Amino acid sequence: MKFSLKEKKDLLFAGFMISLAFAILLSGGYKSFLTFNSVFFIVFFIAFLTAGAGFLLHELMHKYVAQSYGLYAEFRAFYNMLWLAVLFSLFGFIIAAPGAVFIRGNITKKTNGKISLAGPATNIILAIIFLFLILLFGNQGLVGNILNYGLAINALLAAFNMIPIMPFDGAKIIAWNKGAYFTALTIAVGLYILSWTI
Repeated sequence: MKFSLKEKKDLLFAGFMISLAFAILLSGGYKSFLTFNSVFFIVFFIAFLTAGAGFLLHELMHKYVAQSYGLYAEFRAFYNMLWLAVLFSLFGFIIAAPGAVFIRGNITKKTNGKISLAGPATNIILAIIFLFLILLFGNQGLVGNILNYGLAINALLAAFNMIPIMPFDGAKIIAWNKGAYFTALTIAVGLYILSWTI
């Protein structure tokens, strides 16, 4: 894949900010953030390995599939939305629209659907990997926390992106193939529900 300097900066900034927002949320909001102790850095590390990595791989797969069709594809961060995500996380919730891969070229409905599906499918695969590791190693201690959050966050990212209205991936997927849409949505929601019961 080819990356511009601007794109590399946007990916790094968006990955950091999403990790920060989830770290604040997972550690209890503004009270924990203001103390800024060693526990917060551990939570940030967990957030980076789960939310940050999940987000980055989601966007990179959009880019990879688009470029494999010979299309121009480049990620751009939504800076205002990233700052809002951090702000909201201080008060116990997140509304995240960190950025998007902008695509140009001759795009058919089928191609657009496959490119869009690549992102949520990546999060579903990551969630399944985390689930497998939980079944293999258990869910106790620091490693267990990473695995639990990895399963829950990636399943949630997949399900959230399947919302069937623009500009979410779900709108483009359902316009292309309803079977693919409902299969991916069912798996994502099922994995998220499972993350609360395992």
